[in-house]
Amino acid sequence: MKFILISVLVLILAACYNKADNTTELQRRIESLENNLKESYKPGFGEFMSSIQSHHAKLWFAGQNKNWKLADFEIHEIMEAIDNIQKFETDRKESQKISMIMPAIDSVNYAIKNQDASLFNRTYTILTNTCNNCHKSNEFEFNVVKIPEVSSFSNQDFRLNGTK
Repeated sequence: MKFILISVLVLILAACYNKADNTTELQRRIESLENNLKESYKPGFGEFMSSIQSHHAKLWFAGQNKNWKLADFEIHEIMEAIDNIQKFETDRKESQKISMIMPAIDSVNYAIKNQDASLFNRTYTILTNTCNNCHKSNEFEFNVVKIPEVSSFSNQDFRLNGTK
């Protein structure tokens, strides 16, 4: 009986020792993953805003050409960039105010869904002005957005299916 008791104790101690080794190994792996995350690439606020600027311009030319599928794509790209700003740039004060743009985006989105060119032009102007108001409220008033005059994207045809 004594032998069985000692054997059970030895097994329990061995199991505890093995578990401690596992815990140490798991902790080491967690720390390694945390370090990898710290070093992984994350776009900065400027990269997100540059992306929005490109999609803002493309949105305009899509709307002017009544390419509603492309306009829908571009407005959703803007929405995705805003979501990413709110997700990845939480420490920036600008992120706290960016939601002010959502009513203007919703209005442009409504115009696109209804394929209403006149409403699109009006709501796009409101969107552009809202961008500038957001910049002003964040002390970036020197960064003025405007309705594009000429496409910077000479490698993209904004007409529906490239029709003339």
